[in-house]
This record gives sequence, C-alpha cells and structure tokens, in this order.
Amino acid sequence: MDRTRLLRRLLLAAAAIAALSAGGCAMLEAKQRELIFRPNKESYGIPADYGLAFEELWLEVKRSGAEVERVHGWWMAAEEADAPALLYLHGARRNISNNLFRIAGLRRMGFSVLAIDYRGFGLSDGELPSENQTYEDAQAAWEEFKRRVPDPRKRIIYGHSLGGAVAIDLAVRNPDAAGLIAESTLTSIRDMVDLSPYRFLPVGLIQTQYYDSLAKVGSLRVPVLFVHGAADRWVPASMSERLYAAAPEPKKLLLVENAGHSNSLWVAPQAYRRALREFSALARQAALSLRPSRP
Repeated sequence: MDRTRLLRRLLLAAAAIAALSAGGCAMLEAKQRELIFRPNKESYGIPADYGLAFEELWLEVKRSGAEVERVHGWWMAAEEADAPALLYLHGARRNISNNLFRIAGLRRMGFSVLAIDYRGFGLSDGELPSENQTYEDAQAAWEEFKRRVPDPRKRIIYGHSLGGAVAIDLAVRNPDAAGLIAESTLTSIRDMVDLSPYRFLPVGLIQTQYYDSLAKVGSLRVPVLFVHGAADRWVPASMSERLYAAAPEPKKLLLVENAGHSNSLWVAPQAYRRALREFSALARQAALSLRPSRP
C-alpha cells in the first residue's frame, strides 16, 4: 500500500466534507473507496509465465437481490499430495497478476496456492471495491479453498498488505483454518492517517472504510505469523509488532532487516522459508490437537 498516496487522498476527502450535504453520504463512501483501492483490470501475466501449472476458477458472489457477480482466481496445486496450502489475499493495488512474483515464490516453497482477485480487480466482475466486498469475496474463496483442501490441518490463510487485514477478518470468522500469515499489514486505516501530518483532521467523522485489524486480532483462535520488512516505507513494521502484541498465543513474529514492503522473501530467503516451514508445522499440530477425539 502506498501510504503517501493514501494519506493525500484521505486529506482531499476530509476537505470535501464541508461541501457535502446529508444526501452526499453515498458520494463520500465512494470517494473513500477510490482513495483506498487502486484496482487494475490489466493482466501482467499468468502462472504459466513462471513455470507453474494452474487451473483458472470463477466463484459466484451474490449482490443485493438475485444479482450474482463473479470472482476470478487461480488454483496452483503442489506436487506433493500432503503439502500445506495457502489462500492468498492480495493488497489494495493492481491485481493477482501483479502479485505473481510473490505467489510463485510461495508455490516454490512447496505450498499449494489458491489466489483470487476481489471484485473490481483483474478479471473479477465489478468496478469499485469496498471493505465489505473484500470480506465477502474472501469468504467465497474460503469455501472453495475448503473444497479443494479438505484436510483442515493444511489450510492456511495468507494476506499481504491490505490483504492481511482481509485475512485477519476471515480467520476470525473461520476458526477452522489451521493458521494465518499476515505480511506487511496495517493495524487500521485510521492508524495510517494518525501517522501522517494530517492526523488533526476529523477523519473519524467521515470514515466508512476501517480495516480495523487491531480491534479484531485478539479474537483469533488460530496460530498466527506476522512478517514485516523492518525498512517498510509504506506500512511501518511497528504495526505488525502491535498486532503481534495484541494477538493470543500461539503466535510468531518475523521482522526482516533491510526489507521493504514487498521483498522480505528475497532479502532474507533462508529466514523467511524457515519461518513459514516452522509455522506450517505449528499450524498443523495445533489443528490436530483441536480435533475432537473419537468416542
């Protein structure tokens, strides 16, 4: 997430509030969604470009009434049948094709991966995303993920940047996940504003998109791993530290020195791979211990 751009756009939204009447609430909400989300319909590639076998998938999500919209995604199965699997949730910019370098890195670590575009992104239906829509789309992907990964010990939710906030919300609502990985994520939209020179503005009075992970993370009932580049210029690593402090056990935190917002895997590949491998084993064991014993 580009923090500078986000803060500038939130400032514009705050400055415009005086010109909005009571009937302008819908306009205000749409403006905030425009400020936070930067979707792109352009394709930057497919998994085959990275040498990955994949299956294209389409998931149906109901809107109001009987209208149905589709969410586009990819399923990339690991070669080993017993491999753990990740439900990949991307951030606020572009689409899953722009995340292929990270998805390919995770796939080559031995994970099966299911990755989706929220509505408004990539090939998915819709135009302007919203916080609630990303939660709905993640839930639809979770149902498909469970179908493809029937063993609950192998199902891990992964989110990068704003996708980490979506992942936290999904894990809170679905404690049958084996674990959660949140990388380079934020505590809340409001906290992002509070770090800026514009923190004196009454953003709370006009805010409609929250992504308040700090308020949710204490309700987690699955193991969680937070990963963050210590040199992240967009979302400070202190946010993952705060989330880690608020989360219940079992939990892990990996801070990668000299890494930015998107390159922890490449800056410290051995530490990153070890952390995810150890966490996968922890999640599997935790899921196993929570399974009810047979009579």
